[in-house]
Amino acid sequence: MDIKIPFLGDGIDSAIVLSVNVAVGDNVDLDQTIIELETDKAVAPVPTTASGKIQTITVKEGDVVSQGSTVATLEGNSVSASSNKENDETTSAPAPVSPTQQVSTPLQSVQAPASYSSEAYQATNGQAASTSPWIRYITDTLGLDLGRINGTGRSGRITIEDVKKYVNFLQTSTFQANVQETNVSIDTKPVKKDIDFSKWGDVEITPISSLRQKISDNLVDSWNSIPHVTQFDEANISELMTLRKKYVDKYKKKGVRLTVTVLMMKAAVETLKKFPLFNSSIQSGQLITKKYFNIGIAVDTERGLLVPVIKDVDKKSLFQLSEELAEVAEKAKNRRLTLDDMQGGTFTISNLGGLGVGQFTPIVNQPEVAILGLSKGNKKLYLDGSNLLEADMLPLSLSYDHRVIDGADGARFMRTFISELENFNEKALKAVK
Repeated sequence: MDIKIPFLGDGIDSAIVLSVNVAVGDNVDLDQTIIELETDKAVAPVPTTASGKIQTITVKEGDVVSQGSTVATLEGNSVSASSNKENDETTSAPAPVSPTQQVSTPLQSVQAPASYSSEAYQATNGQAASTSPWIRYITDTLGLDLGRINGTGRSGRITIEDVKKYVNFLQTSTFQANVQETNVSIDTKPVKKDIDFSKWGDVEITPISSLRQKISDNLVDSWNSIPHVTQFDEANISELMTLRKKYVDKYKKKGVRLTVTVLMMKAAVETLKKFPLFNSSIQSGQLITKKYFNIGIAVDTERGLLVPVIKDVDKKSLFQLSEELAEVAEKAKNRRLTLDDMQGGTFTISNLGGLGVGQFTPIVNQPEVAILGLSKGNKKLYLDGSNLLEADMLPLSLSYDHRVIDGADGARFMRTFISELENFNEKALKAVK
């Protein structure tokens, strides 16, 4: 039986084989991971759909594969019930081929529309193009400038059809007998040359991974397409820290760590319930307000910033959230996050307090419309009547999409969130296993 690439996720066209964990002749169990894929969002395992002996392996590290591609075969004809369904869905899927094979033949069969002109392919003033790693590899190999290709996919994403049309446009422009009569000209604006930094001293050159490139593309896209507003404030969390200190040992005895981030997640959900605009997305001219609360938590890893998502935060206890947050943070650092771990977020929290920094301006994580930044807490003196008191103050940074959220709503959200922190419900802390 064939083992094939499962559904990779919404908007993911392909993946790169990161590692092959078995060899021909190995015996494998049901659901055993045989290869790992690196997509532009996460590292994803591909498990077996039945037990048996590996008969063939059809991919190697670095290959580009897509949904339905066969990666290995097992000896024998027995298949599991789940694999029967998978095989039915992917019968017509092509076997994995190299990126150059994927693009060479189809290009000849696509005719460049007569309405195309050079104006359709003007440079995008340095804006990063959004596309999949294998399309980026193809265009790099062919020497094509992604910045000159119009993306027709979701959110302007460049698809293989866009690349085909652009290549045919270039062919038509170059080889047509009478270019002037067809009103087609090629933009001959020189491409900016790379700088040779080594002439000033020693350098180290490191290829940018597809994940790091995707992070960059998403951040540039978010910054360029979302009119950001960032609001700053601070919360008096003295009583909250006293409550945390009261329960932290009880949680520790049960094997979990009660963190400030978990407390913030609970307070954020209570605030989101009162301000549903902050739990929405803009798509195809519509505002989509979600009735569920999935909180993304920014995690610093060696490979870059990853944002695993904790699902249904409103339905889970602080103990459950503490367990789950520790689990996804560990998976992020060990490159074991799945696609499901990274999808479905409705609001994001970025906590840089542990790094000792002050307030910052977090970038909204599309397709969400708001993100909350937490900074290093500080002790401050304040007057309560004639008494000079000390308080633990937490600096907050709330960035939001001004197309959806007005400044007054941002202010109300911030004040409500601060109130949730300063009046935290102790009952939520008592629910320890």
